[in-house]
Amino acid sequence: MPVTDAPAKARALYEARRTRVPIAPFTDAEPDLGMADGYAIQQELVPLLLADGDTIVGHKVGLTSKPMQRMIGVDSPDHSPVLGSTVYADGDVIDPSSFIAPKAEAEIVFVMGSRLAGPGVTVTAARQAIAGAVAGFEIVDSRIADWRIKLADTVADLASCGAVVTSSRIVPIEGVDTRLLGMTLTRNGELVDTGAGAAALGDPVAVVAWLANVLGANGVALEPGHIVMTGALHAAVPMEPGDVFRADFDRLGAVTARVGHPAAAEESA
Repeated sequence: MPVTDAPAKARALYEARRTRVPIAPFTDAEPDLGMADGYAIQQELVPLLLADGDTIVGHKVGLTSKPMQRMIGVDSPDHSPVLGSTVYADGDVIDPSSFIAPKAEAEIVFVMGSRLAGPGVTVTAARQAIAGAVAGFEIVDSRIADWRIKLADTVADLASCGAVVTSSRIVPIEGVDTRLLGMTLTRNGELVDTGAGAAALGDPVAVVAWLANVLGANGVALEPGHIVMTGALHAAVPMEPGDVFRADFDRLGAVTARVGHPAAAEESA
């Protein structure tokens, strides 16, 4: 059976994003909802956000690493558009009141150099279409209460995407084995985790090929200038006001995500 009333579910997520008040999982009432149902809701949600003046600047692929797949209990990635309003530059102060229950994920981010459309995209073709890579954080957030998500819930909720932080220097990947790009993650100067590119589907470039083929089935392409978030290289780390996260990547350099204090954000408003 198809998902019941996808437009109403999308509207509920839209209001949860606007008010920062989470909602109950859709799968509580309809436990049989699956990935296709989640995308049906997502496809209703995105136009609501674009109607407010937002733009699509790329895509995220989630659940590409074994730790994240274990956390959700799945064995395949998911994806969603990345909205322009959610992109931060390296070192920007992030207002925690913009989120409900944010967590940090360090990941390799690619910038597309040429149009890439599936089906039939190979890893080689994907590599040729990539202009370069930047160091990145995804701030995942859930409009579903207490992160009580199943696959349909997170897919519907833009794959739990909250925001993106990227470094500014685009590093060409010609001659670079992206599987071996190492990463260290610190929070407030303390080592939290480490990772490497191979955590993302074995090779983050393979994530781009996978995404191009999945989107291509729906007539959507990766466009020049689009960013592609290739998935966390470690388990997500909760973010608290005042936290400073730094991810240092081999070859790509560092990126910093600074979490402000709500009071400071109100004073500067």
